[in-house]
Amino acid sequence: MTIQDVRLEEKQQALAELRDIKSLFAARGWFPGTSGNLSIRVGEFEADNFQFAITASGKDKSISTPEDFLFVDQSGQACEKTSLKPSAETLIHSEIYRLTGCGAIFHIHSVFNSIVSELFWSRKSIPVDGVELIKAFNIWEEEAHIEIPIVSNFAHIPSIVPEITERLDPRIPGIMLRKHGIYAWGANAFEAKRHLEAFEFIFEYVYRWELLNRR
Repeated sequence: MTIQDVRLEEKQQALAELRDIKSLFAARGWFPGTSGNLSIRVGEFEADNFQFAITASGKDKSISTPEDFLFVDQSGQACEKTSLKPSAETLIHSEIYRLTGCGAIFHIHSVFNSIVSELFWSRKSIPVDGVELIKAFNIWEEEAHIEIPIVSNFAHIPSIVPEITERLDPRIPGIMLRKHGIYAWGANAFEAKRHLEAFEFIFEYVYRWELLNRR
């Protein structure tokens, strides 16, 4: 599959959705210091053959420019001639797409998600009991219990990928990098946004509950 196989209108739709999400999340302070990355998959999907639009590396996400996004293939290589470099964490997006076939992945940094990832690092997962926002993940059991996986945050990004492959839980549409941030995904941009917002509520809840109970 080549970039020509993806319809122009589908590419334009993906870029429009990414611009809207980027502006919204930037307004919430979720991209400090050019951190974070967003992607939306386009075209047909095969586990070893797909494409997605992703944020370019090192861009100020509080402003909008024609150089904010580019299209890459399943190996993270640019699909069109460009001087832009994809996000340093593109390989993580690639692996999540490969494993889940999802339609969008959003990664942000917040104080609460970073703190709880360290708080529960020895457990390798963040335990959540009965919080209403668990329902955002289509988990409807009363007083449901979930464990949000945490993986190592290596400077060498390819070293992170095997842990994601091993730890990803099909029931939970997200995975935490230790002291780094959450990756949340969904079938489309709307669902990925809903999941990310639910995770962020849950992380703040877990932190504040732990604080109250450790006094």
